[in-house]
Amino acid sequence: MNCTDHDEVALRSRKVALRRQLTAQRLKTNDIERSDWGKSLRDAVLSLPEIQMAGTVAAYVSVGTEPQTRGLIYALWKRGTYVLLPLLLDDFDLDWASYEGPESLAPGPRGLLQPTEPGRGVHAVTSADLVIVPALAVDRAGRRLGRGGGSYDRALARVGAAVPTVALIYDHELLDEVPCGRRDQPVRMVARPGHGITRLR
Repeated sequence: MNCTDHDEVALRSRKVALRRQLTAQRLKTNDIERSDWGKSLRDAVLSLPEIQMAGTVAAYVSVGTEPQTRGLIYALWKRGTYVLLPLLLDDFDLDWASYEGPESLAPGPRGLLQPTEPGRGVHAVTSADLVIVPALAVDRAGRRLGRGGGSYDRALARVGAAVPTVALIYDHELLDEVPCGRRDQPVRMVARPGHGITRLR
């Protein structure tokens, strides 16, 4: 992954503008659409050979207009997969704790839903056989645009290069190019409701 934009001010400005545009587009979606798209994403991810062989999967609980993940998390848990979910720390790093069903979630910081189980530490994500991450957009080189806190870039930096990583996005959010800095971590796949899984360069 080539990240050639080393001007931090210009890079930040480009990211802010793109986040604003994508967030506005997501706000135009409705609950019925997001529910239908969430089911399509669930089925696409569950069909992955890599996830069928995974004993442990790191995922996240969607909020707001994000592609819905609760059905996917529940399906993984019911089939016997050990599911790790993030706990947001004060410095925006991510601790990880186990998912033990829908009743094991509680409100967390910044409007998030988080597991109530004890945290296992920031390096627990390294035990995952597959990692599912949020994104506002991804490009065809795997460059991912998040919400700006750097939480998932730190988490993905701990994950081995051979571990599959998949971002959940909407159909129009696979772009030709996403602004990228030196600390940004790529993903290897995206899942989209109308296109299923796309493997990236």
